[in-house]
Amino acid sequence: MSDLTAELHELLGDEGFFKLTDVHGGIRVYIPKVAPGSTLASEIGVDHTARLSKMFSGGYIRVPVAREFRARHYRTLGESNATIARRLGLTETGVEKLFRRAAKERVTAKKDLRQIEMF
Repeated sequence: MSDLTAELHELLGDEGFFKLTDVHGGIRVYIPKVAPGSTLASEIGVDHTARLSKMFSGGYIRVPVAREFRARHYRTLGESNATIARRLGLTETGVEKLFRRAAKERVTAKKDLRQIEMF
């Protein structure tokens, strides 16, 4: 996960980060100086836009695609791999690989944590 991805996720929380990446993932977005009345506010909400404005006022950010995060969100909504694939611009096989890779990374992270605790 890139620094900007982590920073945006922390700043906006799950809901705001999802809205931002779902609407603008993969493109540069202008962050207005004033949130109310802006196009971005109508897309992701005034509160989330205001948070972005405090940090990136009047500048552009490259919104991460955040495929794994979005795929997990869609899965919690009960969507099929086919629907998730359409939403993310992937194949069903691509979605399956995404979930397998994410599962492997979580297992590896857990192993690393246990090893650290031993010392």
